[in-house]
Amino acid sequence: MTSLFRRSVEIILENQNARGAYVASPSFSTYRYCWFRDGSFIAHAMDLAGEVGSARRFHEWASGVVNARAEVVRRAVASAGRGEPLAPSDYLHTRFSVDGLEDTEGDWPNYQLDGFGAWLWALEGHCRVEREPVPAEWGRAADLVADYLAALWSRPCYDCWEEFPSEIHPYTLAAIYAGLQSHARLRGGDHRPTMETILRVLRGQAVAEGHFVKCLGTEEVDASLLGLATPFAVIQPEDPVMQATVSRIEADLRFGGGVHRYARDTYYGGGEWILLTAWLGWHYARLGEREKAQEMMMWVEAQADAAGQLPEQVPASLNQPESYDLWRTRWGDIARPLLWSHAKYIILHSALDSTSASSATDTATVAPTETPSPTPPECSPP
Repeated sequence: MTSLFRRSVEIILENQNARGAYVASPSFSTYRYCWFRDGSFIAHAMDLAGEVGSARRFHEWASGVVNARAEVVRRAVASAGRGEPLAPSDYLHTRFSVDGLEDTEGDWPNYQLDGFGAWLWALEGHCRVEREPVPAEWGRAADLVADYLAALWSRPCYDCWEEFPSEIHPYTLAAIYAGLQSHARLRGGDHRPTMETILRVLRGQAVAEGHFVKCLGTEEVDASLLGLATPFAVIQPEDPVMQATVSRIEADLRFGGGVHRYARDTYYGGGEWILLTAWLGWHYARLGEREKAQEMMMWVEAQADAAGQLPEQVPASLNQPESYDLWRTRWGDIARPLLWSHAKYIILHSALDSTSASSATDTATVAPTETPSPTPPECSPP
């Protein structure tokens, strides 16, 4: 276990509110909120790091936020059923204060669906770790989120970078697919028709030149497309289209050592993102390509400062250098630490440890009388 791994766990725990919310970045005023997207990956990282209580507190917080807005979900589902557009009061926000309140002072791009799919995925994983039935409050929240996603999945929304609200994004579709699949396992819901349609859209409309695309109708890639395979498993990592997508991400978005979001990105000049570089390493680790995964991990580790803090991105290699100072003037220096960066580093580190252990097991001689460990039980409703 490296010192950065331990420090990453410490930073996340230090910035988890007593109610369970993870502050995205404590030193960056715009990020002093808890996002369902960031929080879900952070909670997953905490489960992997053995900090199961931390993950549990997050899921309790998230469930409470959703349950308090049950009527919002019902209005959204009803509006979708009538084919009507959603009013601003009829969708779940993407970020909340640590108290679980919406930000009413700013005009944030709140209509985003991927974070709620990611939450269902992380919730199922957490239940598998705890091997306990789904608490009643969590189950109610999961049902509400599944209804919400199933009703709205086909509508354009902001992407995971909180941009391009008029487009449909394959990463968002993959997160929704994985969330509905997790809900089916957790609660027994049948989402097969929606999931099958999502898969048809991904296969039929989200491919250009043999690779998946950033949003429907384009040809460019986005590093978030890694999520289609890792971790959401809508597409297998060995799938030829997925492999072509990773090759395009490497060719178009990896220069300077780290991974950029997309080619036209201008946020803080469009630098190399820590979490995306770790994400690519995570994907390679799942494929068994350890050298590539370790290369990604070493690059990430080199970006930590003397206090062991990882930033959101590194401005050493920019898409549009002239935009860097514009964002610094507007919002200050790049967010540091970013808890999502630390979470993805923990996940990559754990993935490499896992593949190393698997390799050792595969090469060991097993006594004929030895039996494999039982499969962890499915989570079940109370």
